[in-house]
Amino acid sequence: MTTTEELVQGLARDVRPVGRRALEWRVLIGVGGGAVVSAVLAISVLGLREDLGTAAQGGALWIKVTYTLALALAAFAMTTQLARPGRESLRFAWAAAVPVVLLAALGFVELMRTPPNERMALWLGESWQSCPWLVLSLAVPVFVGLLWAFRQLAPTRLRAAGAAAGLTAGAVAAAVYCLHCPEASALFVLTWYSLGIALATLAGTLVGPRLLRW
Repeated sequence: MTTTEELVQGLARDVRPVGRRALEWRVLIGVGGGAVVSAVLAISVLGLREDLGTAAQGGALWIKVTYTLALALAAFAMTTQLARPGRESLRFAWAAAVPVVLLAALGFVELMRTPPNERMALWLGESWQSCPWLVLSLAVPVFVGLLWAFRQLAPTRLRAAGAAAGLTAGAVAAAVYCLHCPEASALFVLTWYSLGIALATLAGTLVGPRLLRW
């Protein structure tokens, strides 16, 4: 008896391949369109941080932006790879771990330099309860943009593709959230930004098999 996976693989062999550049552009347009919507929502609903101009002259803001965009780039590479029919490779997965490890090292140094009685405040900041959920909310438009991009593609590993799309959406949303969030601690970003990104990845993993089915 033919299994569902074997049937999908068989159909994938008959799908006309999408050019790599065309595929990457389609995914990029989906991500970019979603990011614009997320940015508009962040600015209009949450508002820009009042000291954004001053913060842009320091290093803390750029550490957050670099971390989130590095994750987004790694996730984008995985998403485009998994969007191709019959592609099983997750060769770019390791790249997503690099910014996490680097930020963890920075957070550890930051923690060691902080007096013990101030470490909890460094970790929690003032918005730890809302940060992951706001990142998850801002990820929705980006994920919708990726769903649009997948409409003319034919992924065969639906759960993995959903996870990669969720990771991309979460990381891009976290980068957008930097426009509003005043938290400056690397430890805060490592924990609560990453939790929001992880929630978006989990959501993509759960809904991927249903929404990416073709």
